[in-house]
Amino acid sequence: MEIKEELTGLTVFLRTCRLSDCNETYVSWLDDPVVKQYLETRFSVQTLKSVCQFVEDMLKSDSSYLFAIISNDSNKKHIGNIKLGPIHPHYSYADISYFIGDKSYWGKGIATEAIKLVTNFAFTTLKLHRVQAGVFEHNIGSIRALEKAGFTLEGRLRKKLRIQAWQDGKGDECETEKQWQDHIFYGILNENFK
Repeated sequence: MEIKEELTGLTVFLRTCRLSDCNETYVSWLDDPVVKQYLETRFSVQTLKSVCQFVEDMLKSDSSYLFAIISNDSNKKHIGNIKLGPIHPHYSYADISYFIGDKSYWGKGIATEAIKLVTNFAFTTLKLHRVQAGVFEHNIGSIRALEKAGFTLEGRLRKKLRIQAWQDGKGDECETEKQWQDHIFYGILNENFK
């Protein structure tokens, strides 16, 4: 779904992701082993065509919003994405997922601000009851961003997710226990959002 207004913060603003955002830079983020290590897109080769198809599908969706994260500095450049959805209308909740593709913006609170902006949109504009996110246990940056945005640790599924074996230089097969990670769940309720 497309929104007309921008969600503006101090260091970033969010706007609907456009087909014009689909370029070789975007594809290169999804090819970067460090950027993609916790993304579900890591399981398939990403191309300009697949990225365009994803953005097009999100623009047509009735239950998801895909926002481009744009730096609020002099560059005003697309540095990542944050998705809200799918929205579950019967239970009034949605999942969020996000990534900062431009690593020069890592460690600057960008993800935290994007999470706060999209959560505010979910609660004030969409009137949702709850927003939630799942994260790999070793994704410390994402865990910190969620906690700083006011999300609460709600649960853990032990050794549910496996980390890509290429991180350990072992090819495609996962054989060691170290490669399995817990799936940690965070959430926030409308009534607890500040």
